[in-house]
Amino acid sequence: MRDPSGNCKQNYKQMKIAVIGLGLIGGSIARDLHRTGFASEIIGVETNPEHVQEAMKLGLCHRHEELIPAVQEADLVVIAIPVDKIEKILPAVLDNINPNTTVTDVGSTKKKICRAVEGHPNRTNFVPSHPMSGTENSGPKAAVEGLFEGKISIICDLEKSRPQHVALVEKMYHAIGMKLAYMSSDDQDHSTAFVSHLPHATAFALANAVLDKEEREVILDLASGGFQSAVRLAKSSPEMWGPIFQQNKKYLLEALEVYMRHLEDLKVAIETDEDRMMKIIKNANGIRQILDQENSHMIKNEETIVKLYTKK
Repeated sequence: MRDPSGNCKQNYKQMKIAVIGLGLIGGSIARDLHRTGFASEIIGVETNPEHVQEAMKLGLCHRHEELIPAVQEADLVVIAIPVDKIEKILPAVLDNINPNTTVTDVGSTKKKICRAVEGHPNRTNFVPSHPMSGTENSGPKAAVEGLFEGKISIICDLEKSRPQHVALVEKMYHAIGMKLAYMSSDDQDHSTAFVSHLPHATAFALANAVLDKEEREVILDLASGGFQSAVRLAKSSPEMWGPIFQQNKKYLLEALEVYMRHLEDLKVAIETDEDRMMKIIKNANGIRQILDQENSHMIKNEETIVKLYTKK
């Protein structure tokens, strides 16, 4: 396991890691895997020439290669690009890996990506995962050290991957300080629709509501920390979040229906029933206790925290 300080490199075996996509998530993973000594060499794969130059200048990778040569020599391949692009290139990655190479992706949706390689002969080398961390920024310059420390990464469809590949992906996430959760790809998509995709959708809508006002300049001049915190996610990349919304359309629409029902309930209460309005606000305050306390479903297993999720 990694040193709690995060400053000392561990004695991992020599390992070449190909990171496909050197933006916020891929770049941050590359930075931490190099810092902790988990990777002896990081090979960057990036189609944007400007991003290649930035990543090399920032030291996110040791060298840049095209996709096929990179995956052919890698021990571990991490795919960190928008989910629609993961769906397209994952079969080609699995076509070209060595028999012992492990492949994982970090996409926010899972079911459609997994379906794209369901019958692939190298499917068992693939470990679908989703590290639950990020910011509203994008590109290599957005990559930050310690982004994943103390956060949860979800590993999906455990039974469809060979144990040695699961173990390597688990070790990678341990190295960058993450806790682990296990669920099916369908349950992952359902859960993240509520806790990740819905907040982004509502932030986009809130930003557009303000931008739609004629006096928006005055409103924005008055904007304080509360507004900025609520709307921060609206600065997120359309190229990343548009495909996420489309791939997880079913569960995101379900989450939006639930949200709009509660929003309408609050609207009616504000109009007609002050007592009801106060009850709704006080009930919402209950989220503080849930977020502040350690979840009773968290099970310590040596130095790993495993959270079991089930769709309601």
